[in-house]
Amino acid sequence: MGTDLHDLLRSLRVWDVELPSFDPSGAPDAPLELFTAWFAEAVAAGQTEPHTMSLATADEEGLPDVRTVMLHGADASGWSFATHRDSRKGRQLAARPYAALGFYWPAQGRQVRVRGRVTAAPSAEARADLHARSTGALAAALTGRQSEVLASPGELARASEAAWRRAREEPDAPVPTWTLYRLRPDEVEFFQGDARRRHVRLVYRRTEAGWARELLWP
Repeated sequence: MGTDLHDLLRSLRVWDVELPSFDPSGAPDAPLELFTAWFAEAVAAGQTEPHTMSLATADEEGLPDVRTVMLHGADASGWSFATHRDSRKGRQLAARPYAALGFYWPAQGRQVRVRGRVTAAPSAEARADLHARSTGALAAALTGRQSEVLASPGELARASEAAWRRAREEPDAPVPTWTLYRLRPDEVEFFQGDARRRHVRLVYRRTEAGWARELLWP
């Protein structure tokens, strides 16, 4: 007997944990400070992989795409992530240099959404970012050919094994296509879930005078 998806969906419960409160009147003037605080609280709450995020882009025709990637940093220059510039998302960002990020931390019923223009960091920064990561990260970057059609699992196994050997023997190996991207936000939204569905949504919007803050209906 097969599994009934609708029965499974109806059986699930959301936020079977005590959720924190959030008073937006005490929020800082800029979103980065609040993001940093929420990120630290997600780590302290035991959230699994809080540094993963959804990255949404669009292709040349404006059709959307989304995938899960890793946050590499966030500072006054923007939220950063990395990939090969000839990957699908790299090509999409070259055609349309705007993106959106989505963080979801169910341990606390929180989401953060970030939207804005994306630029590529200087190649020296991309190299430094890659070589500061693990051997596995370098091996994956050296394997390359991201988003291309794969002929067989064996082809991937051979390429990956060769990349691992090189990563171990040459920890500073260059990966010319590896690119560090920064998203400079025009808008950042913080969502705090509420068990009674009275969610708190605080949005920061960039203006010529600085950051403007508004509350949104849930």
